Amino acid sequence: MPWYEDWFGEEYLELYSHRDASEAEEHVDFVERHLTGPRPRAVLDLACGAGRHTAALRRRGFRTLGLDLSLTLLARMRARGLPRVAGDMRRLPFTDGSFDWVLNFFTSFGYFERERENFRVLEEIVRVLPAGGRFLIDLVNPATAIEHLRPRGVEPLEDGTAEVERWYDPASQRINKRITVRSAAEPPRTFLESVRLYQPEEVTIGLRWAGLEVDDLFGNFQGDLYARDSERLILIGHKPA
Repeated sequence: MPWYEDWFGEEYLELYSHRDASEAEEHVDFVERHLTGPRPRAVLDLACGAGRHTAALRRRGFRTLGLDLSLTLLARMRARGLPRVAGDMRRLPFTDGSFDWVLNFFTSFGYFERERENFRVLEEIVRVLPAGGRFLIDLVNPATAIEHLRPRGVEPLEDGTAEVERWYDPASQRINKRITVRSAAEPPRTFLESVRLYQPEEVTIGLRWAGLEVDDLFGNFQGDLYARDSERLILIGHKPA
């Protein structure tokens, strides 16, 4: 089973509980400042997880739909009454030009080992945007991620711990995690997480090949322009007419 079909469950939510609604509100503040142009008729929160960005966008009046592969995370959205669709980002279940904005937060691009599959995601973003539609892709900045990589760590969980082993593979340009969840109630469970790191020039060229133009590069959600030592690599752009 691919790691992304196994990992995004309750353990994931607990390990990343600090990625919360307050942070999502800050991200939507950024979106409102920097995605200029007409107000969108429909917004896709691509790889929405449990829906924290979907909820924040809808609180601002944006007609937003979340899409994710994880039924566990989508169940959290259902419990909150948030609109959601189960689907694979490589094969979006929407007609052409369905969304004026496509937003992809929290390094949810680069999951697939075959680069052609990652490129398919970009092609699908192009397809569901109309001419002039806007996109945002939020990635980890490679240089910073590699420089500050902690090989090992232990994170507290409500009923145990998560032992996290991290490594970077320069051959595949992927940053990897092995997460072992331990509790007194059940045997240890091990999960993997693996994401391709992209240099800004590389992802900009990939977006252009797919049919998208990058307008701005930012290094964080405070709005600072991208630099090699930035925390994030946030790309904003449009689909040309």
